[in-house]
Amino acid sequence: MPKSPTELHADVAELLAGAGIVDVDVDQAVADEHVRARAYQRVVLVAAASQSRDGDRATVAAMLRDPLESVAKTAVVALVDAVARQATCRAEFGQWSAELLPEVGRLGTAAHREFIRRRIDDWLFHLSVEAGHVPTPAELAQVTDWMQRVLAKGSTSPAVLALIADSGNRKKTRNIARNRARSGEPRAI
Repeated sequence: MPKSPTELHADVAELLAGAGIVDVDVDQAVADEHVRARAYQRVVLVAAASQSRDGDRATVAAMLRDPLESVAKTAVVALVDAVARQATCRAEFGQWSAELLPEVGRLGTAAHREFIRRRIDDWLFHLSVEAGHVPTPAELAQVTDWMQRVLAKGSTSPAVLALIADSGNRKKTRNIARNRARSGEPRAI
């Protein structure tokens, strides 16, 4: 967490400059968490679109120094989601996310740390399923309801849809999977 508004100003200015975003008033972003949150989302879009993942740890570290951990957590989760959706394999995403975990560990609120870690675990599970792994009911039970719903809405595997239809945590998720399995609706995740 920044020790002063000057440090927050420096972090925000560096993030925006690094992303090539010049139309955000840094002073206003420092003063207003809503402006800052929108600025972080724009930084995330630029970072996620980059071919290089080299600057992501520094980006995450700067965002996580924000005095409002909920703003920082939201931005980091958006980056995790965007990078996971672009990952070509579980190992690639696993290596990338492992490099972020020391930064995530610095969050003061345990619930925020756990939320980000769970999101990473969900995406690792998702990438395994995309690669052809058909999870067991016990493995499915370890992922969040959110990830079960993502898989129910997007998986093209009849076996995965059948598993979620039978073992999903929520009735709505089970019904989505059951209806998609019956209709044979092909959809990429």
